[in-house]
Amino acid sequence: MESGWGKQPLYATPLLPLNWHLAANANPMKRNSISIALALGLGPMATAVAQEGPPGADVVALRTAIQDLMVTFEDRYPDGEAFLGELLEIETALASASNPSAGLGAFADLQRRALVANPLVSDQPVLYVERRQYPTDHHNTGNIFQTDEINTDKFQHMAGGALLTVDLATGATQTLVHCPDGMPRDPEVHFDAQHIVFSMRNSSSDDYHIYEMGMDGSGLKQLTSMPGVSDIDPFYLASGDIAFSSTREPKYCACNRHIMANLFRMEGDGANILQIGKSIEFEGHGIQLPDGRLLYFRWEYVDRNFGGGQGLWTSNPDGTNHALYYGQSTPHAVINARPIPGSEKLICILSSCHDRPWGAMAILDRTLGIEGREPVLRTWPDSAIDLIADQSDNYAGSAGFDNFTRVPLKYEDPIALSAKHFLVSRVIEKGSEDTGLFLVDTFGNEVLVHRAAPGLGCYDPIPIGKSQRPRQLPTRRDYEDKTGSFYVANVYQGSHMQGVEEGSVAYLRVVEDPPKLTWTYPGWSGQGRESPAMNWHDFDNKRILGTVPVEEDGSAYFSVPADRFVYFQLLDQDRRMVQSMRSGVIAQSGEVASCIGCHDDRNTVPQTASYSNSAIHRAPSPLEPWLGSERDFGFVEEVQPVFTDNCVSCHDYGQAAGEVLNLAPDRTLVFNTAYMELHRKGFVHAVGGGPNRIMGAYSWGSNASRLIEVLDQGHYDIELSGEEMQRLTTWIDLNAPYYSTYASAYDQGACGRAPFSAAELNRLQELTGKEFQLGHGAHPLLNFDRPQLSPILAGLQERDAGAHQQALALIVAGQERLAAKPRADMPGFEPCETDRRRLNKYDRLWQHQLSVREAMRNGTKVYD
Repeated sequence: MESGWGKQPLYATPLLPLNWHLAANANPMKRNSISIALALGLGPMATAVAQEGPPGADVVALRTAIQDLMVTFEDRYPDGEAFLGELLEIETALASASNPSAGLGAFADLQRRALVANPLVSDQPVLYVERRQYPTDHHNTGNIFQTDEINTDKFQHMAGGALLTVDLATGATQTLVHCPDGMPRDPEVHFDAQHIVFSMRNSSSDDYHIYEMGMDGSGLKQLTSMPGVSDIDPFYLASGDIAFSSTREPKYCACNRHIMANLFRMEGDGANILQIGKSIEFEGHGIQLPDGRLLYFRWEYVDRNFGGGQGLWTSNPDGTNHALYYGQSTPHAVINARPIPGSEKLICILSSCHDRPWGAMAILDRTLGIEGREPVLRTWPDSAIDLIADQSDNYAGSAGFDNFTRVPLKYEDPIALSAKHFLVSRVIEKGSEDTGLFLVDTFGNEVLVHRAAPGLGCYDPIPIGKSQRPRQLPTRRDYEDKTGSFYVANVYQGSHMQGVEEGSVAYLRVVEDPPKLTWTYPGWSGQGRESPAMNWHDFDNKRILGTVPVEEDGSAYFSVPADRFVYFQLLDQDRRMVQSMRSGVIAQSGEVASCIGCHDDRNTVPQTASYSNSAIHRAPSPLEPWLGSERDFGFVEEVQPVFTDNCVSCHDYGQAAGEVLNLAPDRTLVFNTAYMELHRKGFVHAVGGGPNRIMGAYSWGSNASRLIEVLDQGHYDIELSGEEMQRLTTWIDLNAPYYSTYASAYDQGACGRAPFSAAELNRLQELTGKEFQLGHGAHPLLNFDRPQLSPILAGLQERDAGAHQQALALIVAGQERLAAKPRADMPGFEPCETDRRRLNKYDRLWQHQLSVREAMRNGTKVYD
């Protein structure tokens, strides 16, 4: 069937696909005697696998599905016997006909009628969105197209959409909302089936806001209206509140320049919009599970590769107890997850980092594990399961995150009608961007049940029927904006703690990974695109909040500031890293969170009989500051003085030791000499944007670095103080960062840091015949502190005195610009105008968030 906005469609059976196939020539009578146990779902999950193309005349799959519907629904599926008789006639005709394709149309018609007669399909209309496919963009989250952001202009190419219902039994449609210049998206049906909540923007100059209306399209009301932010993915909560994702904490993905979103919730009338998620990348596609927890897609990476870390997480509705559900180390994305009724399983989409939000459809059983292939029970198409990277494949490295771009038929927005029947948006055919609504079952049937006019697609299908309200969980936090607490039962328990002797961990360090609030372009090629340049091959800046003691029994109990995205590191007696998290956690004000140990198996329970748990019997430890007050960590400020005071007399330009390792403080094009030399010559063992897998204890950091090994063994007469050594080891354990801020003085300079235009940099390369490598592995070719010592000038005077003079003049000009406008590793730094505007917007929105919390403390209401 086909529809257009505001039109009644003409009913038609699906077009015959090009690759119809006839199931194996088995005896029709033998097929008709399919095991009733199989029909009841007691045998294998399916008798036929999903096809690589549109399904053909799979008589076994259809017969099994019909028999199962007869057993399941009895009188509510009255035509089952007639369907089976009709199927037998078609099967006989197909087997005997000289031209089997003559009967395929009859089979397709029967298949659709028999499957749509399922009461879960035919007894209620289906809500869906009709629109164009999202334009391609860099990430699967890059479909907001917010005003005044990097990909804003793309929205005009997809503007125009509608929210409709369709009766799949008759083909009749009803248009609820038609937005000719804008776009509705992300509808959800209330538990009582009387209201719909959805996101919509009215034009390319508008942004997405949350709306609600009656099921018949009446009573449309706008619930959010904050200008310059996008509110998407709304869903109802058992409490009567509404949760959604929003860019109200405006931050950017660390590996590029796209706006990110976090989880928020509000009262049913739009009051008191409270941020409940705080991870530094993206949180979306949320839904409330029957047990009351929120399930959502989360993209975040701390000291690890950007393409992994797109898994499923849960939290309580008040924003407490954020915890991994599945897929933090498995490098594919897991999106659009929803619970399967009557089970603990999920239906979801396995997707890629660099693709639209589509991929393979999958059934996920988290009781079988939280990573890898084992929890994935089935995929559509079936071959897609082989795209899941495992320990012997890309899972152990930094690749595999785009495997699902190879899926031949792309699926989106699945929803489970039962444990055996699913509605999903799927491309009509291979290579197409047009999508239709498909009815899929676990028996091997996959049939197109509704499509839009050419050039449009059908998305977000949701049956309009009553559903069970999830459990309502109690509030476990306050709104005082103070501290929360963490309790760790035993740091020695958990995976990847092998080789760590009990009693060897003395401290736990709490590190904040602050959000990226600004960006400049072009960037630096670390292990991904840094815009601007931040570090040699990692994306983040770091802020040490402090350290706390670990008891002899391995327990720790401590307070952290609320609303910070933090991670923990275990330290030995010398305050060197033993193990580090490469993900983040959040504490809400008044929350007490706990874990078993470090990198614990989330499907296990603590071995309480073997624990003394001494830390929990006292007040939580306050954080001991690191060498002064809390601050962002910068190499020039915190580490370089150690080298300048102790090493540069030998390890400098023009010195023999400097040829081995130059530790001079001179600023290069992007970083400084010492920083680049330590990294590129392998004196620090930082993980950078490291592998997807969990790293073992002592596998990286100061305990594994050549620099610290040399100093521990004794290096001539160098004797560092305890503080100086701690500065070096702490820097390496933080993944050896350089810049303390994403803000830049230059919004167009090379890598966001250099005082050169692209034309000037090209001219310098032409004059010297040397090309700048703007990424990790680069040599320190420039010297802005002593321009005449710039390695790029070596030998140029003898080869071409004029070119030498011009090149030196360019470097000196850069030196003068840095003096007039210092960059972020220099005293006197000020962000450029573009960055100041973004920072001011962030501060304004944060002040609004604080006013919301004050209203909640006082029992009043604040609206947009």
